Amino acid sequence: MSLRPLIVNALSKHTATVIMLHGLGDSGAGWVSLAENWRRRNKFDEVKFIFPNAPSIPITINGGFVMPGWYDITSFSDLNAVHDEPGIIKSRNYLTGLVDAEINEHRIPSEKIIIGGFSQGGAVSLFTGLTIKQKLAGIFGLSCYLVLHDKVPDFVKEANKINQETPFFIGHGDADQVVQYPWGVETARIIEKDLGHKVEFKTYPGLPHSAAMEEVDDLEKWITKCLDAKPVGQGEASS
Repeated sequence: MSLRPLIVNALSKHTATVIMLHGLGDSGAGWVSLAENWRRRNKFDEVKFIFPNAPSIPITINGGFVMPGWYDITSFSDLNAVHDEPGIIKSRNYLTGLVDAEINEHRIPSEKIIIGGFSQGGAVSLFTGLTIKQKLAGIFGLSCYLVLHDKVPDFVKEANKINQETPFFIGHGDADQVVQYPWGVETARIIEKDLGHKVEFKTYPGLPHSAAMEEVDDLEKWITKCLDAKPVGQGEASS
């Protein structure tokens, strides 16, 4: 990954971390306002926010144009289209590395770390959350879909279902013209019904491929619940 992540440090004792991945063609800077909004309202003072930057790669669906992307995309018309497995795995490993750094370098318990993202970043976050070998506080995806869904059960087995009880938040606008709303519905169904996870799915009427304040408010409440939950077998983070 060429660009270093943007970081919004905790204002007080650092006890938790939220890692948020941007969508195709965007950058970490595009989502820093999320943390700034919460800072202005005195929310999450003990939380460090990390906004990674995807590398610039050729994107097939955009005529091979090079842009920031977590993996290549060949189609937006078929959820079952061939997915860029090497690119997805590379981004999954990168995100896992960020989680490991919070645990090993900053002494944050894994159960106080939340990962998530928007669109392509959300897709990577959902896949990572299902297949990572660390117990997380929560996993969220906004306006996204599940990649490699036919192979996910095998990846989940490798991770020993460590996040079986970890809550998921999935938000999707029913007017999404890029990542179709039915994809979001099906993604939530697969994660909840087929894989047995706890999923909070929210529909936002009239919302296109973007985020809305109502969605941000719902995400805020969900993050609060995740971080307020008592970690299993672990105490609070050390300073």
